[in-house]
Amino acid sequence: MEMNQDSSNISLGQKQLLTIALAILANPKILILDEATSSIDTRLELLIQKAMKRLMKGRTSFVIARCLYTIQEANNILVLKDGQIIEQGNYESSLQAKGFLL
Repeated sequence: MEMNQDSSNISLGQKQLLTIALAILANPKILILDEATSSIDTRLELLIQKAMKRLMKGRTSFVIARCLYTIQEANNILVLKDGQIIEQGNYESSLQAKGFLL
């Protein structure tokens, strides 16, 4: 398959995979991921999350997520509501506090 100039002949999931691959190749010190796997099927998502875990190791990463399992291993989770931080901690502390994430 050949991708055309404006990439209109590939799916959203394929576009996300290409974007993630480019991020891996760029090897940035800071990584920002906004719903990085939202258009990918569950099987591929698990594989990509493993790869992203390795990619994020040793660098500052900001992950914008709506699914809690996406950020379970984060060192620090900030919950924003109306532009304000309403909760901060890790996954375990949020579970224990029965916080906003649950």
